[in-house]
Amino acid sequence: MDSNRRSLVKALSWRLLATVITTAIVFLMTGKGEFAAKIGLADTCIKFFIYFGHERLWNRIPYGRKKREPEYQI
Repeated sequence: MDSNRRSLVKALSWRLLATVITTAIVFLMTGKGEFAAKIGLADTCIKFFIYFGHERLWNRIPYGRKKREPEYQI
């Protein structure tokens, strides 16, 4: 299970990359830098919290995880 700190860092790094992508797409489509930056910022603010919650929720779901075997048996 990931710690809260790890989930937070993962969310921040992903949102940074996603913000750059969203801002670039909006800028290429509109040619308006300030508008593109506003859309990128709004997108990041909303999706950051959604992603963090999504990560924490998936840490509670056992689907696809292997059970840990004890290191030794008596």
